[in-house]
Amino acid sequence: MSKEKESVELVVVQKLENALSAKIEAYFAGVIDSDPDVLEELLKSKNSEGTRRAYRKDITDFFTRMTGQRPNRDSILEFLHLEGHKATLVVTKYRAILAEAGLSPNTINRRLAAIKSLVAYGRKLGVCNYAVDVDSIPVQAYRDTSGVTEAEFLSVIKQCDRSTLAGKRDYALLLLLWGNALRRNEVSTLDLKHFDGSKGTLSILGKGKLVRVTINLPKVTVLAITDWVIERGGDMSSSRPLFTSVDFQNFGHRLTGDGIYKIVKRLFKRAGVEKHMSPHRCRHSAITAVLEKTDGNVRKAQKLSRHAKLNTLQIYDDNRNRDQLEMSELLMDGLD
Repeated sequence: MSKEKESVELVVVQKLENALSAKIEAYFAGVIDSDPDVLEELLKSKNSEGTRRAYRKDITDFFTRMTGQRPNRDSILEFLHLEGHKATLVVTKYRAILAEAGLSPNTINRRLAAIKSLVAYGRKLGVCNYAVDVDSIPVQAYRDTSGVTEAEFLSVIKQCDRSTLAGKRDYALLLLLWGNALRRNEVSTLDLKHFDGSKGTLSILGKGKLVRVTINLPKVTVLAITDWVIERGGDMSSSRPLFTSVDFQNFGHRLTGDGIYKIVKRLFKRAGVEKHMSPHRCRHSAITAVLEKTDGNVRKAQKLSRHAKLNTLQIYDDNRNRDQLEMSELLMDGLD
């Protein structure tokens, strides 16, 4: 091999070595964090504020019980850097502590799921190389979908004093919870721009959704919301909350999900309804009433409830018509 050719090959090899050893973060170094705050990044990935709040609470409980301190970037990274079998042992002990404390299986499983999500996100960010192999606690798949009867609900609606500002708001609010089976967060996130009285529509942000969907409103609901908005007066900008507080201390502030819960609880208690009512039980009541009126047509009920799976509505229908009791009674025919 000639010296000239050898020299050329050496240059090529040197260039190749330089290329392989070059920093690949030359352009992205400013946005790459070698020690990320995994919890904060996980929470940012969740769409719902309620979900973020629940994850933070559950993960905080884990670190507080197991380390005696609230979680921080360093303690989270230490947990994620553990060997897989050691991390699994820690989580297994945590599950046993929760069980001994008398927490329900659903609560325990929710907290385990939050930890597993933290670990999974750590793997995604490249700071963890294991998965938590801890089984959830078996639970009976049952949902209490009971609410109140149609007559009871309508009686509460009719008791709203529509000669007052609070009465007009509560009347419109109950009509949405009943006539459209809305969730409280779907109501609390509404602004004026989301209500179109001329078309009789409302643009809502459904559970776990990123894009709003348009639903149609009954005429009585359109009139009730319009009446409330006009009576409230004041700022009519499109970004103003559709439902606001009317008490002296918080007047004009957005009505939160917790605020809606308290209003519903107060209205039903005032009407003498013994059952503990919440916005979600209002939704249960509406869905059950639709199933009653349509003879168990779950597909029609799905148009109202917007459930992704028909199986969920089947639970409502089974609870409504008590199929098991009916079948058991059939087997007792012929007995005194």
